[in-house]
Amino acid sequence: MASRISLPRADLGASLRAAARQFRNLDPNDPSRWPAVPRYALCLVVAAVVVVVLWFVWLGGVDEQYQAERDREQALRNDYRTKVARAVNLELLKKQREEVQQYVTVLEKQLPSKAEMDALLSDINQAGLGRSLQFELFRPGQVEVRDYYAELPIALRVTGRYHDMGSFAADIANLSRIVTLNNMSIAPQKDSGNLTMDATARTYRYLDADEQAAQRKAATAQKK
Repeated sequence: MASRISLPRADLGASLRAAARQFRNLDPNDPSRWPAVPRYALCLVVAAVVVVVLWFVWLGGVDEQYQAERDREQALRNDYRTKVARAVNLELLKKQREEVQQYVTVLEKQLPSKAEMDALLSDINQAGLGRSLQFELFRPGQVEVRDYYAELPIALRVTGRYHDMGSFAADIANLSRIVTLNNMSIAPQKDSGNLTMDATARTYRYLDADEQAAQRKAATAQKK
């Protein structure tokens, strides 16, 4: 009959007590002289602290990057929706653009060129004479140059009957070119039964190529 072989049993309690004794009377100023168990325990604690700190630092950076990517995703989604809406309405937008261009062309045709201004002034004068009005003042002012057009004010003073003045104003409104009457004032004349109307007629014209170039140059110089 085979005999049993007995193995020595490890005394766990004794081992723990021996390890605990190594933590007594440790010199905090010189950990290198500590026994093995405290040294290894300190190394583990330091390693754990370093890992925890690095982990939170890394997580903080990742969180900021994650939030930035989420914001970027939302911006891309919004941009995508806008472009899809434009693509869906592209034909409609093209049609509207053509209509606007046609409307602008019609309006531009109502503006005389620089060479046509004299004829327009003659039309205004003839509109008054055709209604039996007498011009006491017909004085074109200084041309006021805007960004894309020039504006010419004309000081007017005419005398005549009330209905003739109304017809004159209607004729001015029906001219093929744009002319407006501004700052109108009407006063009766003494002992004649007629009225005197003072007004400022304003008409507009194209800027020629040289004037447009001068405007662009002036605008560039002003920005600088």
